[in-house]
Amino acid sequence: MATEITDDAPAKVPARGIWGWMFFDWAAQPFFTVVTTFIFGPYFVARLTADPVSAQTTWSNMATISSVIIAVLSPVLGSIADQSGARKPWIAFFAVIKIASLFCLWGAAPGSPVIYPVIFMILASISAEFSIVFNDSMMPRLVGKDDIGRLSNAAWGLGYLGGMIVLIFVVGFLAANPATGKTLLGLPALFGLDPHTGEDARITGPIAAVWYFLFILPMFFFTPDAARGLPLGAAVRSGLDELRATLGELKRRRGIAHFLIARMIYQDGVNGVLILGGTFAAGMFHWATIEIGIYGIILNVIAIFGCFLAGYLDRWLGSKVMVIISLSMLVVATFGIISTGPGFTLFGLVPLSTVDSGGLFGTAAEKAYIAYGLLVGLAFGPVQASSRSYLARSVSLAEAGRYFGIYALSGRATSFMATLFFSLMTYWSGSARLGMATLIVFLAGGLLLLLPTPYPADRAK
Repeated sequence: MATEITDDAPAKVPARGIWGWMFFDWAAQPFFTVVTTFIFGPYFVARLTADPVSAQTTWSNMATISSVIIAVLSPVLGSIADQSGARKPWIAFFAVIKIASLFCLWGAAPGSPVIYPVIFMILASISAEFSIVFNDSMMPRLVGKDDIGRLSNAAWGLGYLGGMIVLIFVVGFLAANPATGKTLLGLPALFGLDPHTGEDARITGPIAAVWYFLFILPMFFFTPDAARGLPLGAAVRSGLDELRATLGELKRRRGIAHFLIARMIYQDGVNGVLILGGTFAAGMFHWATIEIGIYGIILNVIAIFGCFLAGYLDRWLGSKVMVIISLSMLVVATFGIISTGPGFTLFGLVPLSTVDSGGLFGTAAEKAYIAYGLLVGLAFGPVQASSRSYLARSVSLAEAGRYFGIYALSGRATSFMATLFFSLMTYWSGSARLGMATLIVFLAGGLLLLLPTPYPADRAK
């Protein structure tokens, strides 16, 4: 087991310890890629029930409930972690809940009650996010501040690579066309999976669970953890006291407070794009698992390139500039996505042929949607990775847990607002397009608030 390190300064961490920490993102990403965004989520909306609009609203409500729980508890857990020291026991605890919940998604067959997959998705989502709080708070202990941006973006890119590999496996070997019974590679689905009963999508839960279990092991074995601190009971009491003090401390650490407020708003929009983008396409173009999977692969290939490029640009331009560039691209991409429909883009200013050329993405509107999706792919990794390095450069090692807990709070405190606004607008208008349009308000609003924020954010003296 890796040795512990203190809170005074980053110790010299061997390469295997760095890679072990990075492999957490590799392990965690398939849940977000194949379950939340590109395979199980669109299946839930388009195939689990006979009412896609209602199902999309239910999916959005699931995300809202998860976000509220994450927002309330993340800063509490982060403060407790600072007092108890070690992060790995917490990650292990939440891993058990996440893995068990993902296995239970196999039971989400068409016609079955939707309440059960909703419950399991909530449990998996909050467990995944709580684990990220503890993993992120380990980052400042591993490298110096000059290298944090590159490490954060590289880990994020590695995560997208892992997600893409699992996604390629699903669409190439498991997701069969219901009409032909063949996968994208022209093969029968492995394990005899039946697309008519959604087995090609439901299997993504167990696959993501096994992948997560296997690839978080290097972090447990090789990455150094913080020195053990207070016993659990004392850590809880001290952590709650520390959290109250930290929230009060933000009144004079205005740079950090301003950054967290800006991120609270723009991350709502980012979360909405990630959670709802795939389901929106599935509902509009009636894409099956194969089309959604290919779309996801395209985005992940671009995302990997975007993250590794941003890793170098982050050190040259700074994390703040990278976040601003990424948010600007997301605003443009989301505008393009909501302006596109069968036969048009840019709200009809550019008419498109409705002729289907056959094959994947056969209409001009689908090709336009994918073009806008490329901007999403370039931006959604760097905006999150560089935000993470922005904060890591602004806090000390001893306070990393509590501030990354508040960082998680800032990413979730109002994220239910983005999905809630989507749900309310969709209910009111009957149009998922208008629901998606609300995401631009969050992306652009957070961007405007970020512009005057200092970088790095200030520290307590």
